[in-house]
Amino acid sequence: MLPVASADGTFTSAADAFFTSTSAVTVTGLTVVNTSDYWSSFGHGVIFTLMLIGGLGFMSFATFLLIIIGQRITLPERMMIRDTLGGDRLGGVVSILKRIVLVVVAIYAAGFLLIFWQMSDLFPTGTALWQSAFLSVSSFNNAGFVIIPDSSSLEYMSRQFQILTFMGVLIALGGIGWVVIVDVYRKRRFSRLTLDTKMIVVPSLFLWLTGALVFFLAEYTNQSTIGTLPLHEKVYYGFFESISGRTAGFSTIAFNGVTDLTKLFFTFLMFIGGGAGSVAGGIKVGTFAVIVASVVSSLKGRLQAEAFGRELPQVQVHRALTVVVLGGGIIFIISLVLTLTETNTEIAFLDLLFESVSAFGTTGLSLGVAPLLTVWGKMMLIILMVLGRLG
Repeated sequence: MLPVASADGTFTSAADAFFTSTSAVTVTGLTVVNTSDYWSSFGHGVIFTLMLIGGLGFMSFATFLLIIIGQRITLPERMMIRDTLGGDRLGGVVSILKRIVLVVVAIYAAGFLLIFWQMSDLFPTGTALWQSAFLSVSSFNNAGFVIIPDSSSLEYMSRQFQILTFMGVLIALGGIGWVVIVDVYRKRRFSRLTLDTKMIVVPSLFLWLTGALVFFLAEYTNQSTIGTLPLHEKVYYGFFESISGRTAGFSTIAFNGVTDLTKLFFTFLMFIGGGAGSVAGGIKVGTFAVIVASVVSSLKGRLQAEAFGRELPQVQVHRALTVVVLGGGIIFIISLVLTLTETNTEIAFLDLLFESVSAFGTTGLSLGVAPLLTVWGKMMLIILMVLGRLG
């Protein structure tokens, strides 16, 4: 709220400041003001810090600090870390956390160098360094914040295909989860991967491809989005929007111009979100995979849900059903409340639903609804962002 945080040196309202800080620490990316123009360098620094802590997770971040100062990690803390990382075992949790932090820092650095390699041609060296660091962290943490001047998203960078490719890789890595990255790196063969990893990687690839295809077909002739672009660029943007739209919220187009089909399908993608233990929200890809496996097994007349030749414990199926019902119920209730609080804004219900799911999935993809909401409407989205990040 401090004047030093805003570009014009004035106090920011409590509602807008609280919304922005919540969006940053939950790595959502929804905004009620233009991030690049409204906030000063100090404000950008605050958002950057919150993204760093929120992306790694409070529990992981605090535990890593305890490890550095030599503090012993108790059994309850190990159990909380296990749940944060999306694993099932208590053994080796602390050593896994150490490796995760090292891997994350390495990915941040690699992303920074690759983006700066191209960014240095667009901005002065000092600006390019800061922009590259911010985009690297924002991409891998699936935060969706952009501080490029005179740009609310990535429309300014829409022709910088190499930067977008680097960002897409960072988004994908951040969205599948730390444990999956480590498992793939260590095993390197699909047959040797754990069942948890397979249940995240395969559905993720399927959702990315499906999302790209739906976006390509739905927006092919839409003059407000990709209708005027050549075929190869339509395909490229389809893949980028699919990868980013499910977990990160970056967009190379004015997303409020997309068709209703795209809005509806991307609402579905954001509800699923990313992998367990990742920086993404939503019900999680693993939950979606368990539900699909249960349905397929039921259609085949099997009494037990199966996936990749392995039986899934009933407790996993029950947990997945619970998560889906709770997530859907929360969004349903908040969406209904928004229709009551936003009667004077004339916002379509599909747009309210889209923004609600974007908040719950900590995605940040927006149709421009958030800035138009009343204070009560913004509070509803804040609640969804917090619930979505807690999981």
